[in-house]
Amino acid sequence: MPLLPRRFERLKAVLNRRMGDLTVVLEHVDKPHNLSAILRSCDAVGVLEAHVVSLAGRTPTFNCTSKGSEKWVPLHRHSDGASVALLRQLKDQGFRLYGTHLSVEAVDYRQCDFTGPSALVLGAEKWGLSAEAAALVDQPIVIPMHGMVQSLNVSVACATLLFEALRQRQVAGVLPSHGEGVPAGRYESLLFEWAYPEVAAWCQREGRPYPALDSEGAISETMPRTIKLRY
Repeated sequence: MPLLPRRFERLKAVLNRRMGDLTVVLEHVDKPHNLSAILRSCDAVGVLEAHVVSLAGRTPTFNCTSKGSEKWVPLHRHSDGASVALLRQLKDQGFRLYGTHLSVEAVDYRQCDFTGPSALVLGAEKWGLSAEAAALVDQPIVIPMHGMVQSLNVSVACATLLFEALRQRQVAGVLPSHGEGVPAGRYESLLFEWAYPEVAAWCQREGRPYPALDSEGAISETMPRTIKLRY
């Protein structure tokens, strides 16, 4: 059964608002609940993709908290020790790195400008960011608190930062609305992968390009009957 037109329009509406210049980097955040909650916040705000550097022997997993958000926000997995290379790569791509790290240089997160390419770097609650990651952060930030406990769950901290970035971009009038936040050349392929994940996986295995979609989201060529056409 082909994708329903209203479903296709919904997918396009969400993809049109995705932001490729806002991302999250998680260092040693491996608890399923935290990863799931963070990806759910990423999806809600419009983050295109996120990154996690996992401890050796740990494979990121999700639970029902995610509500399936891992299908819409790819979580790129990096091996332990890859923080430096990843953060340098993001810097080379023009991202400014904001790290939750208590230091004399740390500022209130609301004083930061998240309207440009921004990467929010968060560490595990128990250890925080590694010294190597903290050294590469452009601006350490803190979330002021007034209670006895001077820390937040990492997923709550991440959501707080993400929604502040969203708020700032709304005020500045720089939120994408027609797909301009998706890197050039990726929009059509991402839309196809969202609409027909099974077909996309088959095309990748076969080493062939994705078939074209018509204006209502239907595949414009005949596909093998063994391939599931609908999400």
